[in-house]
Amino acid sequence: MRRLPVYILIQTSGAMRGEPIEAIRVGLESLVASLMQDPFALESVHLSVITFNRYPEQILPLTELETLRIPTIEQPHAAGTHLGEAIEFVCKKIDAEVILSTPERKGDWMPLLFVMCDGRASDARLFQQSVILAGQKHFGSIVVCLVGANPRTENVRLLTDKIVNLDTTDGATFRQFFKWVSASVSAGNRSIGATDEIVLPPPPVEVHKII
Repeated sequence: MRRLPVYILIQTSGAMRGEPIEAIRVGLESLVASLMQDPFALESVHLSVITFNRYPEQILPLTELETLRIPTIEQPHAAGTHLGEAIEFVCKKIDAEVILSTPERKGDWMPLLFVMCDGRASDARLFQQSVILAGQKHFGSIVVCLVGANPRTENVRLLTDKIVNLDTTDGATFRQFFKWVSASVSAGNRSIGATDEIVLPPPPVEVHKII
């Protein structure tokens, strides 16, 4: 069975410290539980979680749903939001983990990337370079969820036009967001390969799409 790699990149500094991190953990558990109810997702989805602040860290390697356990998301005291280094790190993981198609076999579906951040990039020059690199990886879709007060929309617009915003960072809002992520992943599982990009379902009222 061809795998659908799903990468979730989570900022752990700045706006994400405190209550949002615990709410994200609960939301991730809801995401996995929801996907396991979808026979297509259960057979193909492999999930990876990467956190970043000053440095990126893969806290969950690409793992099938049946054996997946959500790890603890640490809240480091490191300053800085190195979004560029984090995007570059995701691209390197894709090179190492995603199976490409060859004349002899079909590889994985195009990977999906969901980024949760405040849009700030302390490493502005590297971020510009990482945007170019990400464009070469043929993602099925890149979705950015902006969190916190006064997020930096102009940065993430360089990465994708699929941008949403959360008004609040409580557990109920994050559960709705991850419910939408689950629906988006299920849509990708059915459409990738037929089109270059998946068509995302409309977000719930708690999740505002940025035009």
